[in-house]
Amino acid sequence: MSEFKDIEQQLRTRLDDLLQRTEVIEDDLRHPLDADWEEQATDLADDEALEGIDDVLRAEIQQIRLALLRIGNGTYGTCAVCGDEISHARLEARPIATRCIKCASA
Repeated sequence: MSEFKDIEQQLRTRLDDLLQRTEVIEDDLRHPLDADWEEQATDLADDEALEGIDDVLRAEIQQIRLALLRIGNGTYGTCAVCGDEISHARLEARPIATRCIKCASA
């Protein structure tokens, strides 16, 4: 497990950043609508875009949490498809990877 300590720290830092960003988005989405109809239309369009961004961030948060869980239970770095080892270089480039290059390319 200590071989992934650097990646674990990177994942935890990224997770903290994403959680802060989603909190800001949620706060922004909670704002009351303006009385002006044109402003409301703009706000609603902006909210729709923010909701899309929030969905993407939450999906990444879930992937990071699963990667941290795999680090914790000792399965991190093992391909979910073939069971082979995922190269350290791949994990450094894509810390949430669950498949080796061979299986990901297939």
